[in-house]
Amino acid sequence: MDKRPLGNTGIDIAPIVFGGNVFGWTIDEARSFAVLDAFVDHGFNAIDTADVYSRWVPGNRGGESETIIGRWLKARPSVRDKVVIFTKVGSDLGEPGKKGLGETWILKAVDDSLARLGVERIDLYFSHWLDPETPYDTTLGAYQKLLEAGKIRAIGASNLNADQLGEALSTAKARSLPAYQVLQPEYNLYARQSFDGPLRDLCISEGLGVVTYYSLASGFLTGKYRSQDDLGQSQRGGGIAKYLDTRGLAILAALDTVAANHAAKPAEIALAWLIARKGVTAPIASATSVAQVESFAAAAAVKLSPADIAALDEASA
Repeated sequence: MDKRPLGNTGIDIAPIVFGGNVFGWTIDEARSFAVLDAFVDHGFNAIDTADVYSRWVPGNRGGESETIIGRWLKARPSVRDKVVIFTKVGSDLGEPGKKGLGETWILKAVDDSLARLGVERIDLYFSHWLDPETPYDTTLGAYQKLLEAGKIRAIGASNLNADQLGEALSTAKARSLPAYQVLQPEYNLYARQSFDGPLRDLCISEGLGVVTYYSLASGFLTGKYRSQDDLGQSQRGGGIAKYLDTRGLAILAALDTVAANHAAKPAEIALAWLIARKGVTAPIASATSVAQVESFAAAAAVKLSPADIAALDEASA
């Protein structure tokens, strides 16, 4: 499978990243292993997780997703050289001091993540959220120590707007500190406003890699949810009602039309639109079955025509 450079990190990734938020939440360890095996077998190589995944499950404390990935890597020693691992720091883990982007916590959190993942180095370490209480130079200074120690290979940021990312990049340049090389924004055919425009332009001008989350709008863009009656089909259903408006239904109609032209599924077309989007390196998408991973491979193979893209752009504008 063709791979793409992830900004200036020196890392090349296939055009879809696996979203590990499902591990320890909607799928158990055995099924997690099966979908990861299928993902790698299809030629994909990037896996995204976070220290906070799947803390929201009753009885969990955070780190469950990293732990499952770590057990999978341990059970398949030859796989480590084939995959790149993304994880994140900064979310509230529910215990005193275990949140934010201060140096003390970052230096502790990275060791916790390394232990759960069972690796010597994290390929891409993200600031999960803006920490308004911590200056950018403090956070970037902590990352400099981790880079020098060989504990991480590259750094990125998630959930920053154009002004915040611009300030972080300017701080790095002014203080001779490592700069964010990858952005992870929410972006899909429905949720376009926060990335399209100044933020996307900044990422392109600065050469940042971009990996999008909620790439299928929590499953809405699969076409599975078309009315209020459909929302009970999964644990994510409650968060999908907001998409069931006139615009959302117009997007589904455009996806149906384009999908029919390619003998594809709506989800495959939604991912193909992101893959073709200027400024996007790869969408992040989750799977709970091997069949869904096979659909990722189909999405990566779809070649949208200018007319296809125009129809999707018009419906989602």
